[in-house]
Amino acid sequence: MNRPKKIFIPLLAVIVFLPSCATNLATLRTTKARRADTTAIHRDLISLPEPKEKIVVAVYKFRDQTGQYKSSNTGMTFSTAVTQGATSMLIKALEDSKWFIPIEREGLPDLLNERKIIRSTRMQFNQQLKNKDEEIQLLPPLLYAGVILEGGIISYDTNVVTGGLGLRYFGSGGYTQARKDKVTIHLRAVSTKNGRVLKSVSTTKSILSKEVSLGVYRFVRVKRLLEAETGFTTNEPVNLCVLEAIEKAVFDLIIEGIVDGLWELKNPEDLKSPIIQAYLKEKELGEREFIFGDEGDLISPWDVNNIANNTITRYGFGFNIAAQSHISDEYSNPRIRPAGNFLIHYGVNPWFSLMLNTGAGQLADKDNFKTNMVHVDFKGLFTLFPKKKWSPYFSLGGSVYNFWAKDKEGKEIERNRDYYGWKPAIVPGIGIEYFLSRNLALNAALNYYYTFNDELDGKKTNNKNDSFWKAQIGFIWYFR
Repeated sequence: MNRPKKIFIPLLAVIVFLPSCATNLATLRTTKARRADTTAIHRDLISLPEPKEKIVVAVYKFRDQTGQYKSSNTGMTFSTAVTQGATSMLIKALEDSKWFIPIEREGLPDLLNERKIIRSTRMQFNQQLKNKDEEIQLLPPLLYAGVILEGGIISYDTNVVTGGLGLRYFGSGGYTQARKDKVTIHLRAVSTKNGRVLKSVSTTKSILSKEVSLGVYRFVRVKRLLEAETGFTTNEPVNLCVLEAIEKAVFDLIIEGIVDGLWELKNPEDLKSPIIQAYLKEKELGEREFIFGDEGDLISPWDVNNIANNTITRYGFGFNIAAQSHISDEYSNPRIRPAGNFLIHYGVNPWFSLMLNTGAGQLADKDNFKTNMVHVDFKGLFTLFPKKKWSPYFSLGGSVYNFWAKDKEGKEIERNRDYYGWKPAIVPGIGIEYFLSRNLALNAALNYYYTFNDELDGKKTNNKNDSFWKAQIGFIWYFR
């Protein structure tokens, strides 16, 4: 047996992934200081319509109310799970919105002490200048706020969703793992005139951590061990996630106040602006959102109304390329052969859809046979996360197929006449779909075809029905 061929595929896979890993490692270098990163909601916050009059607000303390400490593999640490600088983040968000005039209250003792020093100094100068006409003016009074903003970080939930996927074959393979945490912000506006809570909003942001690893660990010959490994890990910065949740809370508070008449727009017609209307649609959707929904991955930019009302129906067509290989008890050296498919997809509702799939391909053994085949599949697909841009799914259905088995010399193998014509098969499968745009989705799937036929490989023993698996990847274009 040619041993270099045995290690070619796993070694090639590692070589393919090494450049991507090198690219990630290349980013690990020192850089000069720059402006802090902005969040996904920041553009919406600074794009709000202008107010009729800016609102003077005071923020005394926007606290971390979770009391949680950062966890590690060795136990709990003394570092807090979330930032303690949320007050500074809130004031910056208020200033960026151009709707508020924030006044200093967190460092009020320092401010009052400094004003006391200034006042004392000026009084001394006035005493020295009492016989002259000039006099130094005393400090003006402090600006007071009509609204106080209260609240804080009320929840930090770890391991809301965890999972992974891995495959290893004879010491070669890889895995991916993911974990999602969630931080929740509560913000309320309180009137300083009578203590009434004018408006209260709550926002949440997921914090995603991912790890991808690929490696080879196997003996290629006696006392010769091949070992190669690559991978990377990404973690969303917790402080940026907290900042985004705070900015979202300020954004929501402004629009909620506009709708309830607490504050006014400079141009009343701006109430119909796209950014405010998009928020109102998002709010309607949020009231129907499940706890395990991911607000960052909603398809809502183009389908928010339909999804919110559970009326979305999608239909489309697509194509994919595939690789397939047979499973039988007569031959033990199956080859992976190419195949192609054309499919039609119809969405009955967000969770369930139907798919008609036609394809052609080949099954083969290294030295014994080649079988050409065509098939037509009809399957039901069950989508796990229909409100995301991406979602895994599982499918179940049936197939009818026809085949022509040939021996290694290319001559067609004579079959039992009972096996001629179209034959049935059962087809379970799993897959994942990711929307690249409003209409275009990337689709990958792995299907297993169990047949009621023992002649796919041109040899009948009646010990076990033949079957084959097919891995496919392609695109689906949806009409909405």
